[in-house]
Amino acid sequence: MPEKPAELLKEVVNLEKKVNTTVLPPELKEKALEMVSRLSRMVKFGEYSTEYEKTAHFIDWITSLPWDKRSEDVLDLDNAKKILDKNHYGLGDIKERILEYLAVLRLKGGMRAPILCFVGLVGTGKTTIAYSIAEAMGRKFARIPFGGMGDPLDLRGQSRLRPDTEPGLVIKALRRTGTKNPVILFDEIDRVTTEGLSSIMGVLVELLDPEQNTAFRDHFIDYPFDLSEVLFIATCNNTTNISVAVMDRLEPMQMPSYTDEEKITIGRDYVLPRTMEEAGLEKEALTISSEVWPQIVRPLGYDAGIRTLERTINGICRKVAKMIVQGKGKKFVITSEKIKEFLPTW
Repeated sequence: MPEKPAELLKEVVNLEKKVNTTVLPPELKEKALEMVSRLSRMVKFGEYSTEYEKTAHFIDWITSLPWDKRSEDVLDLDNAKKILDKNHYGLGDIKERILEYLAVLRLKGGMRAPILCFVGLVGTGKTTIAYSIAEAMGRKFARIPFGGMGDPLDLRGQSRLRPDTEPGLVIKALRRTGTKNPVILFDEIDRVTTEGLSSIMGVLVELLDPEQNTAFRDHFIDYPFDLSEVLFIATCNNTTNISVAVMDRLEPMQMPSYTDEEKITIGRDYVLPRTMEEAGLEKEALTISSEVWPQIVRPLGYDAGIRTLERTINGICRKVAKMIVQGKGKKFVITSEKIKEFLPTW
């Protein structure tokens, strides 16, 4: 914070300029300018210790929010199908439902369709399919994890009357995406703490209800923000802990567990190429024989999702990268005789 009154007055002028050059709702702009004017008076009397920080922090937030910025939707069903097929193997019913969902959005002129909630075990692709929906629509994406959340103020923000306060996760997501119509994923909404369950579900109802979310009020911003253009998506492992009021606003979609055969295809055609690229391996650096895949898919027993499969392939790629760097070869073929030296040990 500037120390001298002259320096501070200059900063106050900059704050005023920032407010005047940003598109803000008229009432909020008026409120911000009043705060700046009050700060200017305090500087003249030498009483500006913490007030400058508070005012600057508030103005920084309100001028960074996308009050009128939105991205153009891409509601091309053929393009969406290509993206879903590129990112996800199988899931025919889920993909079909997403395409129907996009078709409704297109016919309704971008207005709200039912809010999808992907229900399934860990590793079945709930979170990644939400990313794909955002990619298919050409929208920005933000994820809000609910695991371990115990306080509704995490979503709604804290009052500016308290020191060192921040807006809630929803407002932070809007600032991060820079648009007022992003896709926001509420991830694992069934994993909030028992103590915070009912109060968090209450805030969720407000966020997901089209009658209420047109004027969502974060305690820190203390001014209604229109969330009606946000596309909310939710995920959960099961629906037991989710209140009836929240479930009424969601359309649950069951994510299936994968068979070993499906995992082999996912591992070979999706996970391996991506992991090799992330590890800096050339395409010809690693080949895995077909007879080895059953062992890669199930190194420790049955797993409904593909998390273990991803970790196993990741471990194999790391070992190959290390061997290449150590000069032990440039191309590696993993056969059933060699698999044990490449499989990670737990």
